[in-house]
Amino acid sequence: METAVLIVVLVIALALFFDFTNGFHDTANAMATPIATGALKPKVAVLLAAILNLVGAFLSTEVSKTISHGIIQDDKIELSIIFAGLIGAITWNMLTWLLGLPSSSSHALFGGLIGATLIGASASAIDFGVVLSKVVLPAVIAPFTAGVIAFVATKVAYAMTRRYDGKPDGRTGFRWGQIFTSSLVALAHGTNDAQKTMGVITLTLILAGWQSSENADPQLWVIAACAFTIALGTYMGGWRIIRTLGKGLTDVKPAQGFSAETSTASTILASSFFGFALSTTQVASGSVIGSGLGRRGSTVRWRTVGRIGVGWILTLPAAGAVGALAALMVVWLGGWGVVIDSILAVAVVLGIFLRSRRDAVTSSNAMSEVADSGLAVKVKRNPPPTRRQRAAEREEALKDGGEK
Repeated sequence: METAVLIVVLVIALALFFDFTNGFHDTANAMATPIATGALKPKVAVLLAAILNLVGAFLSTEVSKTISHGIIQDDKIELSIIFAGLIGAITWNMLTWLLGLPSSSSHALFGGLIGATLIGASASAIDFGVVLSKVVLPAVIAPFTAGVIAFVATKVAYAMTRRYDGKPDGRTGFRWGQIFTSSLVALAHGTNDAQKTMGVITLTLILAGWQSSENADPQLWVIAACAFTIALGTYMGGWRIIRTLGKGLTDVKPAQGFSAETSTASTILASSFFGFALSTTQVASGSVIGSGLGRRGSTVRWRTVGRIGVGWILTLPAAGAVGALAALMVVWLGGWGVVIDSILAVAVVLGIFLRSRRDAVTSSNAMSEVADSGLAVKVKRNPPPTRRQRAAEREEALKDGGEK
């Protein structure tokens, strides 16, 4: 009995740690563009995002039900399967954070759980119909839809304010609008991503016999724990991914940022209403790309887009492979497998964290000029601009409506 309780506590703790990594991994979804345009100061932005993530987590439980009563059949798996799946998700989250890639925390979780279930139980324990309809299809459709909406919204925004072309500070009013739209994205993120960990913990409680399988709603303490944990993770910033979304994909102007955030928020809120466990990161990235294409003269860094796309494709299978290996250790070694998995997971997370300290990205350098090279978007340290370069920048700023 004591061993069973210990495993439940361990799984819940691991789920909350995943929730924490989800928070700092996805802060960029809401706050990269307002930080890039100067609409919000970096530390103010992450604090605002954390508060609204906390509030949003209490507004809906539809996505939680998809996780706890949709993808995995609770009568065919054990707690060790969830444990192994979480290890796969956390490992991929930490690796992509180190590389500055805005990959999907959601798909990392689904991949980890599916991989662990395939090894620890069987394919029959997975409802592939739900996986296809509420995970795979939204992953394909949502980023494209958000990109199109952002493209159109950017075109409309510039068309409506064309009279400000060539006038300094002509479109800076969009910066004020960004405060509202980025706040809406942060709120929407809480309604979707926080729910996924709630679903995992609810599934854990059902498997342990601590909650009836007929009750799909997460308990109040589960909602509160997940809400506060993802808010704390969000407040930590995740500056590497903020830099990629804010500067690595395209140079974001206020009107673009406003359009991208509007598109992101509307897409996420619609998916939360229908219980689609989509990737908020993919939606935000698609919106930024769409807004970049929508502004005349803007440059989209397609090499960075390509690397992000590869990350999206690899997320499900890569997290699934790690989850499967962790489940294999449990199948072979039982309780000792759980211990070994735990030690290896701590070693990997600690190793990635220590590696990140070599080229730390903080609120002070996250929006530095970037170079599109390597796996991660790295800070490019250039000499001070010459007088001719400054004159060219001023001329470009006037052509672009004074938004530089």
